[in-house]
Amino acid sequence: MFYEPRLGHGLPHDPFKAIVAPRPIGWISTLDAAGRPNLAPYSFFNGVHSRPPMLAFSSETMKHSAANAIATGEFVFNLCPRPLFDAMNISSGTLAEGESEFDAAGLEMAESRVVKAPRVAASPAALECKVVHSMRFHDVEGKPLEGWLILGQVVGVHIDDAYLRDGRFDTLAAQPLARCGYRDYTVVSEMFEALRPTDGGSYAAGQPDK
Repeated sequence: MFYEPRLGHGLPHDPFKAIVAPRPIGWISTLDAAGRPNLAPYSFFNGVHSRPPMLAFSSETMKHSAANAIATGEFVFNLCPRPLFDAMNISSGTLAEGESEFDAAGLEMAESRVVKAPRVAASPAALECKVVHSMRFHDVEGKPLEGWLILGQVVGVHIDDAYLRDGRFDTLAAQPLARCGYRDYTVVSEMFEALRPTDGGSYAAGQPDK
């Protein structure tokens, strides 16, 4: 099939998010202007630069996390492992302004080093970020949309030592969650290694790690 999104897809459910999948879950913690903590997951999230490290998340409406990040210039990305799925899911709920998703989900907060926003203490890794850019989306006709993009530079990295193996972060051990389409999720449970042609030697795809 082929369709133009502006004309509709004709399917019972929109396939867009199922095609662009899996997407890392950006579990974003912030403080509001009054210093109250907020925590929410975003599936439109990813790393976008490495030197310096930068990441971005987008909110399809001006929700608390986006508003707080813009107002304070700070946020924290918390890696969400499989064991914390229920807590992450609870934090996606709609709470009144000022109510803490940390409390609702039974999560302990930990202090950050560079930014003021707290992090999820039980997360295998957390990235403290300073906002370097925020923008409202526009469509191809220049019409402003409700969505916002927040771009942050990583200024502090927390890694639980239990997930370091021979100087590398053990992604399999961390079991990071990712969002697929509809109400579907997945977890990183196997990986394979492959050399690029520019890495030297012969190129060969690796076998999945069991």
